[in-house]
Amino acid sequence: MTPNQLQINRQLFEDTPHSPALIDIVGEDQLPHVIDYCFIANPYYPTTAMLEELQAKLPSLLKAYPSSNPELARQTLARVLEVNSEHLLLGNGATELITLIEQHLIGDLAIPIPTFSEYIDKLTDSGNARFFQLNPEENYQLNLKEYAQWIKANKLEAALIINPENPTGQLHSKEELTDFLNEVRHLKMVLLDESFIDFANEAIPSLLDQVTNYNNLLIVRSMSKHCGVPGLRLGYCCTSNTNFLQTLRQAMPIWNINSLAEFFLNQLQQTNAIYHETRLRVIQDVRQLYQQLQEIPGYEVYPTGSNFILLKIEFGMTATELQMWLLENKGLYVRDCSNKIGIDRQHIRVASQGQEKDQPLIEALREISQAYVKTSL
Repeated sequence: MTPNQLQINRQLFEDTPHSPALIDIVGEDQLPHVIDYCFIANPYYPTTAMLEELQAKLPSLLKAYPSSNPELARQTLARVLEVNSEHLLLGNGATELITLIEQHLIGDLAIPIPTFSEYIDKLTDSGNARFFQLNPEENYQLNLKEYAQWIKANKLEAALIINPENPTGQLHSKEELTDFLNEVRHLKMVLLDESFIDFANEAIPSLLDQVTNYNNLLIVRSMSKHCGVPGLRLGYCCTSNTNFLQTLRQAMPIWNINSLAEFFLNQLQQTNAIYHETRLRVIQDVRQLYQQLQEIPGYEVYPTGSNFILLKIEFGMTATELQMWLLENKGLYVRDCSNKIGIDRQHIRVASQGQEKDQPLIEALREISQAYVKTSL
């Protein structure tokens, strides 16, 4: 099957702040013919050996209830992260935790936009989202000093930071973040999303080691991204604030983590060294992808501290048009960022899928930009 023979369900792209799943767009039979650059997860983990072990255990895991004692899973994860298990709370994906945090812990939340849509969806309906529009002329970069001043001027009680930022990939240093935290100690909460932090650098610049220094700091992480297991629905938050922890634990349903996810946590503990090898491999892949993208005329390539890269299209196509052209003509699926609040219609986001799989994307982006340059001459 050639890409231009793909049957695409275009209706799925309408009226959604998220990217439709590729399997829903093209169907299971066509799935092998498309490369998914919208999928922002570690392509090298879990390993084949881990998947084979999980497959062997699957019959017994499906028949077993997960543990009714959440402390056991917390202790397993705490050993991997080298943090206090009492500071952890596991969720059925980071989205469950985000929902509970927004429902039970905060009123007005400062949100820099553009951002991950899940933070906007729930709060927009309640009127509690307060948007801090990032400047397109500054490539949507978040200035933390200006953000702190704006929060104070608007007398807000909570603030969101994603580090690295989504969709821009902007990375804030630990020093910049601690300066910000010192500036906003009066806030009820600083919600810090570190879902992509493991791809930021060889040494992970996380603030997990700072939660005891800032009582209003609540860190959220999705394990879908850095561990490559979105289907397991695993996320966690970390804080030293006992009120935050008690409130969230009371709101959390029993057995919110399934038996397969619990088994994976044990695998993660046993393969932690291998995980970090794959993490470093992803970092190298992204650096090579970034360098290759910069060499293609027609795109502004944003610096990134994550496993994805944001590009601005500088020739005569919108992000939606380019997304459809790549999918229909090349069998390549990228993220059209047009449906994100606060960003224009010229940006796409691409996630590295490994050096070999990244090459078709490089070639296709070069082909279409050259075609437009020729027609404009």
